Amino acid sequence: MGPEEDLVKVFQEISQCKNCALYHSRKYAVPGEGPTQAAIMFVGEGPGFHENEQGRPFVGAAGKFLDDLLAMVKMKRAEVYITNVVKCRPPGNRDPQPDELTSCSGYLERQIRIINPEIIITLGRYSLAHFLPRSKISDVHGQAINIKGRLMIAMYHPAAALHQQSLRTTIEQDFLRIPEIIAHASRISPEAETELKDKGEPKQLSLF
Repeated sequence: MGPEEDLVKVFQEISQCKNCALYHSRKYAVPGEGPTQAAIMFVGEGPGFHENEQGRPFVGAAGKFLDDLLAMVKMKRAEVYITNVVKCRPPGNRDPQPDELTSCSGYLERQIRIINPEIIITLGRYSLAHFLPRSKISDVHGQAINIKGRLMIAMYHPAAALHQQSLRTTIEQDFLRIPEIIAHASRISPEAETELKDKGEPKQLSLF
């Protein structure tokens, strides 16, 4: 079975998933979309109203802002893979609950293994927490972090700028750093995968 077939299997399982209570209120599950072998994967938090209606990630106002951010760094949506840590919409767009995050975590890990992106860009604190549960987004946003040889860049969620205009400039500045970080990614070596003392998390790396 090839990557495309593997991904379709994951999609089918997500669409029929009843691992948590979110399936009761969903219209559509939102597995994700993008090239099967995308070099860059964006991981958001969870579907909103429009995503639940269409079964696609980031199609509402936050999605429009994400499209604008991608255009700023000369990326196209069709070139990247976009998904969320939670695949069904939490009622009222509330924060995902621990059992919901746990129920979906296996799906995300399988997607990462199948797509095997070179870079994962987390969008929001719940996405960051999937990879670095003890880190604060205010401390690591816009930074390149090595996790088991894979580059991760933490970002605020685009929706944050819609609710807090002061974050818009921060988000835009962080996105503008992406091409430079990618260009210098070769400086990150497997030997750099050291642990932060007392935190048990990968060390934040300075690329410059």
